[in-house]
Amino acid sequence: MRKKERTAGAKASAPAELNLRQQQRHLYLHPDFHQPQYPQPMHRSTWGRRFCLSGFGALWLLITPSAYCDWPTFGGDAQRSGWARQEKLLDRTNVGTLELKWKIKLDNAPKELTSLTAPIVVDQVKSVRGIKEIVVVAGSSDKIFAIDADTGKLTWQKSFVISGTPDRRVSTLCPFALNATPVAHNGRPKTVYAIASDGKLHAMSLVDGEDRFPPLPFVPPFSKNWSLNIMNGILYTAIGQRCNGVPSGVYAIDVNSPDHMIRSFQSGPSGIWGRGGVAVSSTGHVFAETGDGQYDPAAGKFADTILALSPIDVKLTDFYTPTNREWLTRKDLDMGCMTPVIFRYRDKEYLAGGGKEGRLYLLDTKDLGGDDHRTPLYRSELIVNEDVAYAAQGFWGAFATWEDANGFRWLFAPAWGRPHPKARPFPSINGETPHGSIMAFHVEMKEGSPVLTPAWMSRDFNVPEPPLIANGVVYALSSGEDVRQSDAAGHGWNTAERLRGSTHAVLYALDSDTGKELFCSGDTISSFTHFGGIALSNGRVFVSTYDGTVYAFGLKNEEH
Repeated sequence: MRKKERTAGAKASAPAELNLRQQQRHLYLHPDFHQPQYPQPMHRSTWGRRFCLSGFGALWLLITPSAYCDWPTFGGDAQRSGWARQEKLLDRTNVGTLELKWKIKLDNAPKELTSLTAPIVVDQVKSVRGIKEIVVVAGSSDKIFAIDADTGKLTWQKSFVISGTPDRRVSTLCPFALNATPVAHNGRPKTVYAIASDGKLHAMSLVDGEDRFPPLPFVPPFSKNWSLNIMNGILYTAIGQRCNGVPSGVYAIDVNSPDHMIRSFQSGPSGIWGRGGVAVSSTGHVFAETGDGQYDPAAGKFADTILALSPIDVKLTDFYTPTNREWLTRKDLDMGCMTPVIFRYRDKEYLAGGGKEGRLYLLDTKDLGGDDHRTPLYRSELIVNEDVAYAAQGFWGAFATWEDANGFRWLFAPAWGRPHPKARPFPSINGETPHGSIMAFHVEMKEGSPVLTPAWMSRDFNVPEPPLIANGVVYALSSGEDVRQSDAAGHGWNTAERLRGSTHAVLYALDSDTGKELFCSGDTISSFTHFGGIALSNGRVFVSTYDGTVYAFGLKNEEH
């Protein structure tokens, strides 16, 4: 049985026995703290690839399919860390000069609130036109697009042929659209995988979009799938929100074997709808958070629970369920709205999770909840969502995490709504946050267990999409979406009403130590994002929006 569940509030001891103020002073005075300033003008292709290849080790092979500074999956890697580890061009010293390099409007028709997926980026794609860096987005109207990252020109596009029709009516939650962010995998040629709305898996060459093998039935038709993940040739996706009557769960397919064996784990009616789908640990174990529903572990029903599944065959190996699970389900405070993140700290692998309730959890990936499956290593106080609201408040989407040059581990969380008045204060705040913020925490050890210590809170975001981190800079979108699901009288809102209240997205770059704003895109982006994300690769940040536009931001003085 694990030690008594920890609560936040006691003074935490940081690495090197430093308090927060001392840590920050130490960081700023450390001679290696800032990244080197490269000569201007910078040559994107030359400098980026030279530095990306340096320091490449065996551990990185476990984390990402590529040695270059690309972004081949949601969150950048299988662990959903949101950390662009190999990025060397963008840092604190120059990110303020970001500007729009190109934008392209794609031929995609939104379905309800669903439009373009979050972008992914793959470098070193060899073609007859040279070595290319390719941005890939998929569209709700069952299309996929490949864009030249340097020029913004469309390299190829493809429309999927759909079989059958849904048995249920279209709704805001169930648009029967392509929804899962694709994933790319190295090979000859490099391959991108996507799931069409009819549940078929498409494997395409990144060079020209040609099929690597014929489309395969993978998940139930017209289910709602979330971002694809891949580890050791096994492709994973999650299903949530019971669209077309499909039960929720995790699906896996071996893309390397001739028979393409498919396996699945059914979580019952409890949806797995975190933005990044599932997270995969260094051992290949699969982790997911479930939403509201029935709870009966003996019968395989796991509402509001963090699951651990075995590699390849996705059988249940462990789970953690909060002690107030019944309250979470009754109040529609899903945990399924978040994708957990896996990270190493002091030579051990941990998982961070959260959800609408507004708490954060830290778990041991090898022992999620102790003998009773109800005891985490750490459970925070309520940090957001004083109103106990089922929409527009809490933690939604996915995290980002990194270990800085001084060995301090950070966790960045997208918080919707104001901070809870009884939560521990953040030492550094950057204004009032009525709509939401990025919250930063230090991961520290106290009495042998990890805890989260508040570090800073960003400016107001309306509302934050999942952040990413590179070289001491946190990047995040203020989505501009109206995320309310009902009016003041409690009447549910449909898609048209949500659209009327939405504005436009804004890209921000923040100092990872203080949350101070370093860059703001202002009115450059003309549409909002719905359950979106961003990608970073070789000095550029890529954004996709509801109106079918992809934007690329890069340094003012970059040269090709």
